[in-house]
Amino acid sequence: MILLKKPDYDKLPPLVVDYLRYLEVVKNKSDLTVAEYANDLRTFFRFLLKSRGLADPECEFETVDISRIDLNFLKTVSLTDAYAFLSYCRSERKNEAVTRARKAISIKRFFRYLSVQMKLLDENPMQELDSPKLKKSLPKYLTLEQSLTLLGCVDGKYKQRDYCIITLFLNCGIRLSELVSLNVRDIRDDNTVRITGKGNKERLIYLNSACVRAIEQYLAVRPADGIKDKEALFISRNRRRINPRTVQNIVNNFLKKANLDGQGFSVHKLRHTAATLMYQYGDVDILLIKDILGHENLSTTEIYTHIVDKQLKDAVESNPLSRVKQSEEKK
Repeated sequence: MILLKKPDYDKLPPLVVDYLRYLEVVKNKSDLTVAEYANDLRTFFRFLLKSRGLADPECEFETVDISRIDLNFLKTVSLTDAYAFLSYCRSERKNEAVTRARKAISIKRFFRYLSVQMKLLDENPMQELDSPKLKKSLPKYLTLEQSLTLLGCVDGKYKQRDYCIITLFLNCGIRLSELVSLNVRDIRDDNTVRITGKGNKERLIYLNSACVRAIEQYLAVRPADGIKDKEALFISRNRRRINPRTVQNIVNNFLKKANLDGQGFSVHKLRHTAATLMYQYGDVDILLIKDILGHENLSTTEIYTHIVDKQLKDAVESNPLSRVKQSEEKK
């Protein structure tokens, strides 16, 4: 994902820029979320200009200029256009259902903004826009044994840092973006950590003894000189705030060492692991897990109860007597 920076706003239609600023200032969306909306809408309008023959046929899709799109053009956009775009995303861009669903949401909310917030459209043409149906599946996670194996494989020059990173993922269930944005001052004396989550919403998470110990051991060796961002908790080998790609590489490297690669595990799956282990072994109320993970809706967290439900079902089914039938009495 290439983040859209504010200097690029002059390449977008003015009404789109207004909408993005509304998301930033009023809805308090994160920079990443705003960038995703911008990219989705930019792709949609490029598709419209291309499909309507309003762009230079020789012009590459990614260079189509959409800055002149105005309200008169937006009034011509229909529900049919949106479905044609989603079809194009599936067949030509090979977007998965989850990506197409996000694009549908971006389009729907933009036109709702134009019609409801700004009163610029008499009717919202995207009111009935449906998103692609997503397959409901249980989140993938590491078992307790696999988690212990992963932690036991951490070594190397940056052992304390990398061990601390993986420990926080597995114990606190924080997001990748939340981890890289952590500052030293976010670690509090009462053994809690202040997390800045989606939409810049803050929450406090209690640090268990494993986390406290890992942080202390890392801080003892954390670089002190020549750091570009002195506030950052996790520092890269270049003495800068560690970036998401580096963290992903760290986790993938140790997953491979633990012989857990190729099984669909990732940084985000460590977040699933933390939530699942808390629910399985900690007798933790689902509402508390919701607060720990920073979920806005309880329905998002309830997926972890389904994991345990399935395991209970599998356990009962594994009983060797599960397939024994009562014999019929002889007549």
